[in-house]
Amino acid sequence: MPKEYSPFTPGVPVPIEFFVGRVAEVDRLKTAAKESTSGRLRVSFLTGERGIGKSSLAFFVRVLAEREHQVVGLHTFLGGVTSLEEMVRRVFDRLLKESIGKTWEGKVRDFFGNHIRQVGLFGVSVELGTPDRDLGRMVHDFVPAVRRLVDRLRDERKGLFLILDDINGLAVSAPFANWLKSIVDEIATSDEPLPLCLILVGLEDRRQALIDRQPSLARVFDIVDIRPWTQEEGTTFFQTAFSKVNVKIADAALSMLVRYSGGLPVLAHEIGDAVYRTDQDGTIDYDDAVVGILSAAEIVGRKYIEPRIFEAIRSERYRAILRKIVTQRFDIRFKRGDLRKDLTSDEAKVLDNFLRRMKGLGVVKTDPEGGPGAYRFDNLLHYLYISLASSRAQKAPGT
Repeated sequence: MPKEYSPFTPGVPVPIEFFVGRVAEVDRLKTAAKESTSGRLRVSFLTGERGIGKSSLAFFVRVLAEREHQVVGLHTFLGGVTSLEEMVRRVFDRLLKESIGKTWEGKVRDFFGNHIRQVGLFGVSVELGTPDRDLGRMVHDFVPAVRRLVDRLRDERKGLFLILDDINGLAVSAPFANWLKSIVDEIATSDEPLPLCLILVGLEDRRQALIDRQPSLARVFDIVDIRPWTQEEGTTFFQTAFSKVNVKIADAALSMLVRYSGGLPVLAHEIGDAVYRTDQDGTIDYDDAVVGILSAAEIVGRKYIEPRIFEAIRSERYRAILRKIVTQRFDIRFKRGDLRKDLTSDEAKVLDNFLRRMKGLGVVKTDPEGGPGAYRFDNLLHYLYISLASSRAQKAPGT
């Protein structure tokens, strides 16, 4: 059947109509947004493992907060940002762009004055053209600036819902940690309430990095930890997505898709998209699922495993150990003692270092259910790709 469009969106935040589950997390963040409109500062840290859907959840709550609590929602991505000046510039630039077409666009333009630079036709595309010399002042005066902005918009919006996403570079920065604590203190000790809800999005180790640099932040964050989808939530996701494009899916195929996605939305979208494009008759059966999952494993491997894992373990002994785990008698779960028996003496010498490295990279984790010395791969799709790659390496000439 011809494919007009896929209901899956690998690599980007989930469209709001495909969002499933996370009821408790959504309620907590919505409550934070509502409480902030009364002038009470709320600061949350949205965390969870890679691929769990942190950005999608933040986007979803932002839409709800705008709709239900009349706030200005800003979702600012800070990938690659390491300075406070660039962070603040991106926040205000996002505000400028988000205001286009809104009833308060004129007030925002007046707020920025001659710092606005047109970069597109008909005023549709604008950019904050703040000179470098003014960025330091914007960092220092962030709270007063936000207060002036909210005052300007008071008749139309009740507050600011600010998401700082992908804070990897900033989280290891002492200036950012201290700046964050200072704005919290500045707002808390002010006689003037400020309706601001601030959501930081990042991995748990980034939160810990911030606390290491500014211990007082430990009591500032309301931690919202996202867990993998349950089997029921994964089933609902695939059923909802396929029904949007009138594609049926057999129970056996559906069960396989849920199992291999492992409760991670990023994998569910990759698998769903690959399976959808594999299907030719509008009904996804078991064979379609198998072919699609193999295709998804290759895609995920090239996107996430090769650059992040294979490049990080150049040691041939490490790679040999990895191949033996996935190509001999082990499955997604294995025990250190059993694995050691199949290694050469040189490989056995580096086994513990290998396991620590694999845990650090998020490839494997300890498996409490398996007892002492038990490990498991973080998810089936990564295991499948490593198995496929190892098989290819063994069949290649000269190997």
